[in-house]
Amino acid sequence: MRSRGTLAILAGTMMFSTWLVGGAAPAGAAGPCGSGYNLVGSYPIPASGAKTGTINVYYNSGSGKNCAIAKGTGSNYGKKNYKVVGISVSGAGRWTGYDSGLFSYYAGPVYVSARNKCIDVLGGVGSPQRVVRKVHCG
Repeated sequence: MRSRGTLAILAGTMMFSTWLVGGAAPAGAAGPCGSGYNLVGSYPIPASGAKTGTINVYYNSGSGKNCAIAKGTGSNYGKKNYKVVGISVSGAGRWTGYDSGLFSYYAGPVYVSARNKCIDVLGGVGSPQRVVRKVHCG
């Protein structure tokens, strides 16, 4: 009798452990930019005052590409409002990647090939916008 109880507990524990592992996100799971991109910077929007969002910058060392999104925070997360994001190699004169519109969570992702180069990023949630120049230099 005692061995049956132990086996039942062991089987239940194994099933619960399998459920926990199966429910967890796999290592290296793809984020908003896809697989292989790692977060390298985060900038509040606007630079000072009441925060409406965040510019998140990602980098893929395999492809040499940067990616950016402009994400709403606080009451702006999940709220459909104007969001904008742009990315370019520093000094390019125009945004290589650009996305804007009425979004609930974030604008983007946008991409630029910038291995060993600095990038500029733009982000806005609602009316405040922020431009960050010459960052993430390779």
